[in-house]
Amino acid sequence: MSTDGAGAMTPAGIIAERRRAVAKVRRVVVKVGSAVLTRDGAGLQSRALGRIARDTAEVLSSGVEVILVSSGAIAAGRSRLRMTERPRTIPQKQAAAAVGQSALIQAWERAFSSHHRRLGQVLLTAEDLASRPRFLNARRTLLTLLRLGVVPVINENDTVAVEEIKFGDNDHLSSLVTNLIQADLLVILTDTEGLHDADPRVSRRARLIPIVREFTPAIDRLARSEPGEVGTGGMASKVAAARKTSHFGVPCVVASGRRQRIVSRILAGEPLGTLFLPRPARLSSRKHWIAFTREPQGTLRVDEGAVAALRERGKSLLPSGVVEVAGRFRSGDLVRVVDPRGREFARGLAGYGAEEIARIRGLRTSEIEKALGYRSTDEVIHRDDLVLL
Repeated sequence: MSTDGAGAMTPAGIIAERRRAVAKVRRVVVKVGSAVLTRDGAGLQSRALGRIARDTAEVLSSGVEVILVSSGAIAAGRSRLRMTERPRTIPQKQAAAAVGQSALIQAWERAFSSHHRRLGQVLLTAEDLASRPRFLNARRTLLTLLRLGVVPVINENDTVAVEEIKFGDNDHLSSLVTNLIQADLLVILTDTEGLHDADPRVSRRARLIPIVREFTPAIDRLARSEPGEVGTGGMASKVAAARKTSHFGVPCVVASGRRQRIVSRILAGEPLGTLFLPRPARLSSRKHWIAFTREPQGTLRVDEGAVAALRERGKSLLPSGVVEVAGRFRSGDLVRVVDPRGREFARGLAGYGAEEIARIRGLRTSEIEKALGYRSTDEVIHRDDLVLL
């Protein structure tokens, strides 16, 4: 099965390609899952944190900047609150996170103290990054921390997050942070060696896939797995995170966080874990933010002429190409763009609200002012605000 596209590459060929992928990395986001930091989802393992701190210090000494995205607050809080079961409801998770977040950052402080490295705690919600001003604010803060030689330790702000504003898992958060601080590599550390051609928990013949060059339906099928007792996303969310970073032109490695010096060895080009190569056509940071950071508020169905204009000629979406409007959204909100069969092929920031677009759909731009009584823009979605998926 050649889902990795490597064909008959020799081990030496794989190593050479791995080395090329990481040769120019100067800033790396390292996401550490709860399964790596805890035992059975309750309590932090100081040995695991110490191992990652040593590795991070080594990477920093080589001149590469490191941003940690750390899970573990809820698991740490569960231990302190003596919860016998994993919290299920949002209030239970928020309470556990409130108790556990301080324990988590203190544990990281202790782990890094012997390496004389300073840490800075940053808690984020989806709303923080969905707002462009707050997104840029967060970027400035993180870049300032890096310039000061501080290691940012990022986690979702579970104490205030609710279902509508949750990232869903720290894999997704780590992919957004990669774009946020314009990193060169994302490393996701978990309790498995990477993506396999079969479920390694079930099949002894499962083989690690060293390189994934393209995100195909076959890769998605392999990634589908149930979340573990500790983590929330499973392999599917890790592949989804790798897909998002690939659009930003950044490679991603999913590997075991239980190995010694794992990030240092990945940066040296060792064939550890699964390397997901980036797409050749890289989205700008702003367009990546449009495509993956915000939640669409509505849908525009367009005709075949508009599909061709957007896909093939790089045009803006005009009212004449809109067939149907769904959802309630305002000007500036993110919307899906679907073809006549309902298949999403683009996303963008609406130039008008849903009610306005419903009144001007199918019209020429010269007719907008007559229909609305004003004309703020000619485009339903300007090309600069549109991302093809």
